Amino acid sequence: MRISTKGRYALRLLVDVAENQTGGYTRLKDAARRQEISEKYLEIIVRALVREGYLTGVRGKGGGYRLSRTPEEYSILGILEAAEGPLAPVSCLEDGCPRMDGCPTMPLWQGLDKVISEYLEGVTLADLLRTGGEDLRPEA
Repeated sequence: MRISTKGRYALRLLVDVAENQTGGYTRLKDAARRQEISEKYLEIIVRALVREGYLTGVRGKGGGYRLSRTPEEYSILGILEAAEGPLAPVSCLEDGCPRMDGCPTMPLWQGLDKVISEYLEGVTLADLLRTGGEDLRPEA
């Protein structure tokens, strides 16, 4: 499993919006400049985030985007899945597999998927804002 630029940029955009919305809306142009990401590419990402309810947008003067909920209500897993789609480490977990029942490696992939999902579900946008992304390692 590899998180693409779409997922990484979605996280950076939501952090930027959360840090800069101060009661108003964040212009995509400004976020693109601050994050050094193409505005055109962010437009694609924003469509998915609006469709999935992560952002609310307003057009026109004073318009832009803002979070639909508080940062504590945004799991990193949800954000990445909104941008990327399913994060399963192997396709047979998403699509099924005719050999699934007898496959000796299936428990490995299911366990990995569970670890990844639980970790990303346990980290929120608020955690990224609070820590700057540092020290988010799971408890040993």
